[in-house]
Amino acid sequence: MKRTQLYLDEEMARVLETLSRQKGTTVSELVRASLRERYMPGKDLDRVSLARSIAGIWKNRRDLKDIDAAVRKLRKGSRLKRCRIG
Repeated sequence: MKRTQLYLDEEMARVLETLSRQKGTTVSELVRASLRERYMPGKDLDRVSLARSIAGIWKNRRDLKDIDAAVRKLRKGSRLKRCRIG
């Protein structure tokens, strides 16, 4: 499992806490069950279909003449300099 953090408004938190007590389960399990029900109804994620649907999404971009340069520019940052590593 991967750990994540959510910010909930007071009402959401209160409802989840109440439901968790009533059902004898954790708030985390309630959230996981809700996500499964909403985003994974009845079947697992079809990774092959997902990969095919997003493959080549940049192929028709006219503003990126040199893809290698564009990627290098996106990856270039000041983190190493700030950490005094580079």
